[in-house]
Amino acid sequence: MPSVQSLSDFELQQLLACGDKAAYNELYARHSVPVSRLMQKYLHSAALSEDATQDVFIKIWNKREQLKDIQSFKAYLFTMSRNQALDNLKNAFRMETAISQISASITEHRNTVEDDRLTKEYLLFIENTLAALPQRSREIFALCREQGKTYDEAANELGISRNAIKNHMVLTMKVLSSKVESELGISLSVLLAIVFKH
Repeated sequence: MPSVQSLSDFELQQLLACGDKAAYNELYARHSVPVSRLMQKYLHSAALSEDATQDVFIKIWNKREQLKDIQSFKAYLFTMSRNQALDNLKNAFRMETAISQISASITEHRNTVEDDRLTKEYLLFIENTLAALPQRSREIFALCREQGKTYDEAANELGISRNAIKNHMVLTMKVLSSKVESELGISLSVLLAIVFKH
């Protein structure tokens, strides 16, 4: 069988529709940078663009069976990326509005003990979920999410490529997102905002 690098996007998407991870990784390698550039045009933030790009490829994986009927992967990816960017902008606006309203209603009697307990529970949930992932994926998540390093900084520190960092983060965020939504009933972005707030 020829290597995935020699296959066309259409051939790769047919393999991906059947759950082929090598095909998924190759499509990610080919298209993640253009998607990230598109996100940057909409979101004007490197960090938000990286997160939005991960969200797009998580959706690609989760909806992989639909790729059997797609004629142009690039067109499909562009549409999904644009919609993701617009959704992120809407969510950011709603989040900002909600935070303003919540902040205005906070009193001096705010229960910080309860906040701390919830944060600790969420942290424990994340730790338990990450424990099932490969050691390198846990290490990269700690650098990028907990220590706030960029993909380039993490790549330099670990001596691996930026693309490898991205691949690990996509896998980790896919696993976390699925577990958080199914077991906690909230979105991953909300959980991370609570746990890693400063």
